[in-house]
Amino acid sequence: MTAPRAVRQDDRRRTFPALPPRPGNPADGTGAPRAGAPDDEAARAFASGFASTWWGNAWVESMEDTALDPARLRRGRVYAGGGHVDAITVTPGRVTAYVRGSRPRPYRTEIRLRTLDDGDWEDLLDAAAARPDHIAALLDKEMPHALAATADLLPAGGDLTPDCSCPDDGYPCKHAAALCYQTARLLDKDPFVLFLMRGRGELEVLADLTRRNATRSVVERTAAPPPMPTVPAATALAPRTLPALPPPFRTPDRPGRPPAYPQAPGAPDPLALDLLASEAAARAHTFLTTGLDPVGALTPWQDAVRLAAAHPGSGLTASSRALYRDLGAGTDHTPTDLARAVAAWRQGGLAGLAALEEAWDPPAGPFDRARPALAAADHPHFRPWRNRLSTPVLQLRFGRDGLWYGYESDRDREDWWPRGTPDTDPVGALTALLGR
Repeated sequence: MTAPRAVRQDDRRRTFPALPPRPGNPADGTGAPRAGAPDDEAARAFASGFASTWWGNAWVESMEDTALDPARLRRGRVYAGGGHVDAITVTPGRVTAYVRGSRPRPYRTEIRLRTLDDGDWEDLLDAAAARPDHIAALLDKEMPHALAATADLLPAGGDLTPDCSCPDDGYPCKHAAALCYQTARLLDKDPFVLFLMRGRGELEVLADLTRRNATRSVVERTAAPPPMPTVPAATALAPRTLPALPPPFRTPDRPGRPPAYPQAPGAPDPLALDLLASEAAARAHTFLTTGLDPVGALTPWQDAVRLAAAHPGSGLTASSRALYRDLGAGTDHTPTDLARAVAAWRQGGLAGLAALEEAWDPPAGPFDRARPALAAADHPHFRPWRNRLSTPVLQLRFGRDGLWYGYESDRDREDWWPRGTPDTDPVGALTALLGR
């Protein structure tokens, strides 16, 4: 398939024509699973992959890892492969398109994600300029693993926020899923689209890299090599008293960055090495500056959740899926258990993980006042059980730290996933949950 040609209004807005239907799409009956197939066979039938690159698959999996309904994902694949997604417009922090569904009028669908701040861009562009092979890879429309991890360029699970004008309140709905799958095809052919999603256009990025390269070349040409130190032989052999050892180096303000690891057949995965090196540096720096080990008091399961939550692009690549599988197996948990726990950790750290795993009976006080407060805010349908207030699809959990944690599930599924931002006020936590 040839790369879709973008129509440029300016460097920070690109509109791509609608992509043609994919051959073998389930919409035409040639790629659908057989009737009555078990769930795992149906999953394999739909897992042929809309993306052909690791970064395209990373984009797709960041949505799939937090989707509440696999059936909506499958319908989204059918819509995407059948050509239901019209022209796609990409601007900083937003991907927008009209998606044709079962009704005559198409739905306006978008996916939002965080843009990088200036500090993140400095780190990313410095890392790219320091490695000529990174620049060559980008010009060849390839995304190096190490470069993507420098500033968390790829979204992690839960970083993508779908929105659609359709009446379906699924997370995501099939139209948003279809847009996500089609966007992955754009990323396959042009990873600079990912840079634009994160805040800067292709021309701006290339101009900045050119300037940094020119500056680096001038400094390297004009810098004179330092003179080699010399010591007379008589001085070196003369008896002498050795001076006292110098004082230890000052502890740096923050941990250093690990080196960039090459991708080579048979070698350890670069992202796994980067994770281990970054973890060791951060832990050593904390110990040097505080005398405390931030990990020593954690259980193996809590430490596994912390590691997975800190992994850049968790759950997105083959190495990340292997990390989830290995960490889960080492602590007698499934990858789904680990993904749910990671979402809780990112929501509230160790206290958020406790809110996920522990049901307890709170004493009289804030918990008893929560239901009247919710009823006064036009939310009277919450029912209590221990430290939890629930409706069929929403839940608030009162943590031992005094915060309320939001959860969401499909109706009648009892499959609760952490959502929103913790709050001391149950109405505030519910507002964050409904407005995510």
